[in-house]
Formats: sequence, C-alpha cells, structure tokens
Amino acid sequence: MRLKFTKMHGAGNDFVVFNGLRQRVQLTPEQLRLLADRHFGVGCDQILLVEIAQHPDADFRYRIFNGDGGEVEQCGNGARCFMRFVHDQKLTLKREIVVETKNGLITPRLEDNGQVTVNMGAPIFEAARIPFLGSNDAVIQTLEIAGETVQITALSMGNPHAVQVVTDVEHAPVITQGALIEHHPCFPQRVNAGFMQIVDHQHIKLRVYERGAGETLSCGTGACAAVVTGIRRGLLDARVNVATRGGVLNIAWAGNGTPVFMTGPAIAVFEGEINL
Repeated sequence: MRLKFTKMHGAGNDFVVFNGLRQRVQLTPEQLRLLADRHFGVGCDQILLVEIAQHPDADFRYRIFNGDGGEVEQCGNGARCFMRFVHDQKLTLKREIVVETKNGLITPRLEDNGQVTVNMGAPIFEAARIPFLGSNDAVIQTLEIAGETVQITALSMGNPHAVQVVTDVEHAPVITQGALIEHHPCFPQRVNAGFMQIVDHQHIKLRVYERGAGETLSCGTGACAAVVTGIRRGLLDARVNVATRGGVLNIAWAGNGTPVFMTGPAIAVFEGEINL
C-alpha cells in the first residue's frame, strides 16, 4: 500500500497528514506507530487524516492518531495544520471551515498573514466529562505522585488536561512526573500533563507531556488549557502569549461559557510517499 502524505508542523508539534478524499487510508495501530517512528518511519507526534464529513454542517472530518497508534479526540496544533492542508491542496477555497472531530465541531480560519485561528470551543470543567475522578467544582485539585502532593487544575479542551503552575518550567520534572500524571488513576482515559510558568499577566512559558506521545515541542489544546487555568486562578488576563519550545501561540478566553480562540503558525515541511 503506497500512500502520499504531507509532513507539517504547528510551532514544532509535527504531523504526517493524509488526504483520505483522494486515496484510501486504512491504517493499523502498528502502521501508525511505524509512521510516527523517527528512526524507521517518517517521524511525527501525531498522524492526521482528512475524510469526508459525516456531520451535515461540517466541511470535512478530522481524525487524529497519537504516535502510540491510539485515536484521540482533539489536537489544536493539528487543527491549524488541517486548515492549511485543505487550503493548500485546493480541497476548499473557503478561508473559514467547519471541521468535524471525534469531540464535536471546530471552526479554523486562515488569516491574511498565513497564521490560523481556531475556535476550540468552551472548556469543560465537569469532572465526569473530563473525565476526572475528583471534585466537580474545585479549581485546584491535589494528586499524589510518587509520594509527593501536586496541585493541578483538571479540565478538558476536547481532550483531558492536568495543568500545574511551576516556578521554572525549564527545570520542571516534565518527563518523569508527566508520565506518572498521564497514567494517574484519577484520569480513566489518561491525561495531558501541562507545566506552566507565569511570566506576567499576558505571557507564560509552557511544556506539555502528551498522552500517547510524550513531551512535544508544542501542544495547542495544552496552551488553551494552561491559559484557561491561569485565568480561573486570577493569574492571567483574557489574552495571553504562550511560549512553547517550538514557538509562540496566542490564546484568548473571555470567561465561563465562551469559546477559547487559538492563533498560531501552520507550516508544510515536505511532501512524500511511503510504502506500507
């Protein structure tokens, strides 16, 4: 099976993107893991698939697979690359589209400067919907991690996140503690672990250990979750620049019940063909 693909990245969070409208794409978990492998495959954090929409209001269906082969609900950096991909491939002439994801509809928009803004929907705080086996209303929760008590905020941006505030993100235990948080029993579907350093009310630094992928250079939903957490804790303004290891994302949130808007780059790196 020979498949054409495009390698892309959004602030360093990288993807292998397949056009499922022009070729038949049915990949096993083993093939997905091979594609993501940086030594034996193409190499990426996630694999993205463009398909025909099933929802009557959507232009396309957007599927996301982590490097471990598992399908997930949402990926913010991937959503921006999705918008750039369908526009570059001339699958649409629209500057704003409606995209169907496993978690619902999102609306990415291609800006005049080439960046992409995505309406990521409203954050979810109800424990059962995250899902999180903890209190429904507490902004700050505690987790026991390897004998240490860690304070986190649990929420969903279409996928589950546990965000904590740290004094120095460069020296935070992202790899060791992130893996333990990902598999903590309080998160039955696992979780993305965010480590946020507050620079000032309009700037943060962020690292994220993503479930099924490990630490990535950037995480779009993680940036949204971190800013929402900071605003709820009274630490951040309504619009924040998020510095990740792969680049800067701009996140805006007006408060409870309103959607989060994310703006950032979406870059096509190269096109190729692989025989699976």
